[in-house]
Amino acid sequence: MKRRHFLKSGAAIAGTLLFDAFPYHAFAGTTKKYAWDKVTLGDTGIEVSRLAMGTGTRGFGGSSNQSRKLGLNGLSNLLRTGFDNGVFFWESADQYGTHPHLKEALKAVDREKVVLLTKTHARTEKQMKKDLDRYRSEIGTDFIDIVLLHALTNPEWNENRKGAMEYLARAREDGIIRAHGVSCHSIGALKTAADEDWVQVDLARMNPAGLRMDDEVPVVQKVLQKMKSQGKGVIGMKVLGAGQLSNKVDEALEYAMAQDYMDCFTIGSESINQFNDLTKRIPAASVRG
Repeated sequence: MKRRHFLKSGAAIAGTLLFDAFPYHAFAGTTKKYAWDKVTLGDTGIEVSRLAMGTGTRGFGGSSNQSRKLGLNGLSNLLRTGFDNGVFFWESADQYGTHPHLKEALKAVDREKVVLLTKTHARTEKQMKKDLDRYRSEIGTDFIDIVLLHALTNPEWNENRKGAMEYLARAREDGIIRAHGVSCHSIGALKTAADEDWVQVDLARMNPAGLRMDDEVPVVQKVLQKMKSQGKGVIGMKVLGAGQLSNKVDEALEYAMAQDYMDCFTIGSESINQFNDLTKRIPAASVRG
């Protein structure tokens, strides 16, 4: 009832997190949620942990905060710590340079019990084949669970990346990947993703303050609700506003868990202490009223 009331008031509450007292009552759940809860991504049949281990905070040029600060062993230990605590969904990208870190972590983890997501900038069939072969070698796996076209901005991406899309579809049929989709960095690209049948999974920017998002909160929310209604898996990212909500973590977490159209969300912890803090905050935030 509380969530339904919020959806009716919609934009009236969106954005208040930064400027007014956070309306906990509008988002409080009745059942505690945990980082290690198992949820299913849309109609893909892929079961993931509610929290994904992000590896790409400020990821660019083949590195990220995680790889720069922690190095190969440090990041692989962080991923293993997540796995040991039931968080078995690992999120990466070629742009972050963290494939070798996943490979190192997998040396001590059962591959079949981990869900791996990575992303590509490939446009053509040839580029996609090359990327997919390289990614599997870098990660040390025969298959990758989820591969996304990365950081799309052009609303016509489904036309100019058709070669990469077709190759990923065949790779799914051949068991090389389990699902394909997109991450978007513009509202036009996001709306195309909602209308495109090829998209099985979407990685979407969402937080209550509208920070680093594709458009205003109500606009993005409507598109993601449409995606969810079509059976697409929706993964939230930037739920802490790319770090700008670091002083509002509990509020941002409660908001994320109240969005029924989001199956799960990814956060890039940069230390084991940060990860442990998140796993403690999530259940408390989910029911705080």
